[in-house]
Amino acid sequence: METLWLFLKAVGIGMAVAAPVGPMSLLCMRRSLTRGWRWGFATGAGIAVGDGIYAAVAALGLAGVSAFVLAWEKQLHLAAGLFLIWLGLRTFFTKDEDRVAEERAVGSLGAAFLGSVALTLTNPPTIVMFAAVFTALAPTSGFDPMVALATVGGVFTGSLVWWIGVVAVVSGLRHALGHRVRLWIDRVAGVTLAVLGADQIRRA
Repeated sequence: METLWLFLKAVGIGMAVAAPVGPMSLLCMRRSLTRGWRWGFATGAGIAVGDGIYAAVAALGLAGVSAFVLAWEKQLHLAAGLFLIWLGLRTFFTKDEDRVAEERAVGSLGAAFLGSVALTLTNPPTIVMFAAVFTALAPTSGFDPMVALATVGGVFTGSLVWWIGVVAVVSGLRHALGHRVRLWIDRVAGVTLAVLGADQIRRA
C-alpha cells in the first residue's frame, strides 16, 4: 500500500514537471496542431522518456552519471540552443509540401521521438531537482529497488499522461483552424523556438 501511494505521488510529480510551458511544450503543441496527433504523441512520449531517464538516475543514486552530465551542463545548453534555433528556422520556413511529406514519413516520427528525448536530456539540473524530490519521498528505511521502480514509473506515467492530455486537447482544435491560421502558428512557433534557443546559448 505504501508503494502504491508513493507511485501516485510520483505520478503527480511527473505531471508537475511536465506542466510548465517551455520549448518542449511549444514543440509538442505545435506539432499536434499543424501535423496531427501522431507527431504530438511522438514528441510527448520522448519528453516523458527523458524525464524517466533523469528520474532513474536520481532515484538509483547514479552519482557518476549525475556528475558527468552536470560537468557538461554548459555544452548541453549550447547544443540545445543550436538545435532549437535550427528547429525554429526550419519551422518558420516550412512549406505546405514539406509538411505533407513529413506527415507521410513514418521514419520521421521516430526521429521526432528521439529528438525529443535528446532535447529533454539537455537540461542537467533536472537530475538535481529529482534527487531533491526523491529524498523527500523516500521512506525512513531508505530506498529499495521496488520503491525506486515505483517512483521512476510514477514520474514517467505522470509525464506521459500530461502529454497525452495536451495532444488530445490541441489535436481537437486542429480541424477547427484554417490553413492560414496554421501557417501563422508555424511562423510564431518558429520565432519563439529560435528565441528560446538563443536563451539556451546565453545560459551556456
